[in-house]
Amino acid sequence: MAKVTDIRVRSAELFFLPVHTRVPLKFGPETLTSVTCARARVRVENRHGRGATGWGETPLSVQWVWPSALPYDARHEALKRFCVRLAEAWPCFDADGHPIEIGHAFQEHRLGALLEACNAERGPTVEPMPWLAALVCCSVFDQAIHDAYGHMLERPAYTTYGADCLNRDLAHFLDPAAGATSDFRGRYPDAFLASEPQRTLKAWHLVGGLDPLDPSELTGLEPQDGYPVLLEDWIRTDGLTCLKVKLRGNDVPWDYQRLVRVGEIGRAQGVEWLSADFNCTVTDPAYVNGILDRLRAEHPRLDRMLLYVEQPFPYDLDRHRIDVRGVSARKALFLDESAHDWKLIRLGRELGWSGVALKTCKTQTGAVLSACWAKAHGMALMVQDLSNPMLAQIPHLLLAAHVGTIMGVETNGMQFYPAASNPEARVHPGVYRRRHGRVDLSTVRGPGFGYRLEEIPRAVGAPVAAFGR
Repeated sequence: MAKVTDIRVRSAELFFLPVHTRVPLKFGPETLTSVTCARARVRVENRHGRGATGWGETPLSVQWVWPSALPYDARHEALKRFCVRLAEAWPCFDADGHPIEIGHAFQEHRLGALLEACNAERGPTVEPMPWLAALVCCSVFDQAIHDAYGHMLERPAYTTYGADCLNRDLAHFLDPAAGATSDFRGRYPDAFLASEPQRTLKAWHLVGGLDPLDPSELTGLEPQDGYPVLLEDWIRTDGLTCLKVKLRGNDVPWDYQRLVRVGEIGRAQGVEWLSADFNCTVTDPAYVNGILDRLRAEHPRLDRMLLYVEQPFPYDLDRHRIDVRGVSARKALFLDESAHDWKLIRLGRELGWSGVALKTCKTQTGAVLSACWAKAHGMALMVQDLSNPMLAQIPHLLLAAHVGTIMGVETNGMQFYPAASNPEARVHPGVYRRRHGRVDLSTVRGPGFGYRLEEIPRAVGAPVAAFGR
């Protein structure tokens, strides 16, 4: 039965905010030196015509969402054009309800057609934009709808995920795994979310493939901006206890030595935990197993510090159905790029993956539903970063605080473009700086995602696109 709290999207505006990195960030074979953050403002109305506005944002991280030999500029422009297409499509989407119901319906019935039309326009001989890229573009509008709904009800977004607000239970969106002893009937997302979320979280620092580890690797071209450059300096300055190590996935000696070097530097500085990210470039589980077995034999203390392994294998899980039970028997193995939705998480579980790394850049709706499915089936959770600056950082941290992760949250925007978030940091200092190895969400409060946008001294300029009805 419809509720008086149901909303419908009435207008959408799109903004592009360019950001440049202070140091390069390597994604597989590519390197990120700048990024465009897409920001959306969406206006919704309830059944009585009362309106509210919400905001969403994400970096359009081209190298991550669309790894390809195509020129960067071609992919970048395609993503921006698709964002404009979405800004036009959302106010025309004839659906009302709770943001999860609207967001799920849009992804099921509209997003695919828009992506297909976009790729058809690019021509049959041009590499198509992948689904992950479409999700990231869609996420800014989806986040904004969740934020607007909270403002409509004058409640934090995460207090609206129960039976009092949703028209449908989780059984409408999710199917249990084959042979599961329980289903989702009569259950709502709030059953899988913390009623009292953590206000501080352990922060994972990303050690990129190009990051200098000791003074011998300095080139003299490093930024002189007051922020650390060497790993030891980052650890001491931010009090870090968790390091995520970017590896190549196609060079065993380099990967092993990199993991050991980072681990030894971290251990000497009091770091407690490591994780390894192989950048989706591995095709044979034996590659990962060999490194893990050698680490356990030669460096047992570092092996005990290694908490989990992140997505070594190709993005397309359905096409690359690799049995990964050998890896997950050694270490917790987390889906990331492949975990577009709960259906792929279900497939991953069948193949032997033991955990899921969630990202708000795959839509708030998708992240919440994926968390519910994974937790119902005993899978561990992490929340991984997309080097989120500015507004994008807040829903990212809120997700980690509410879903219950294996250990804190990855957050590295302050490593690669700290100055980009200076206006937001004036209101939320603990969100944009890591102190004692943690981030602090205590300033995030109020309706929606608690941005407190009216207090943030940032001018975003005129929208690049605006549509409404």
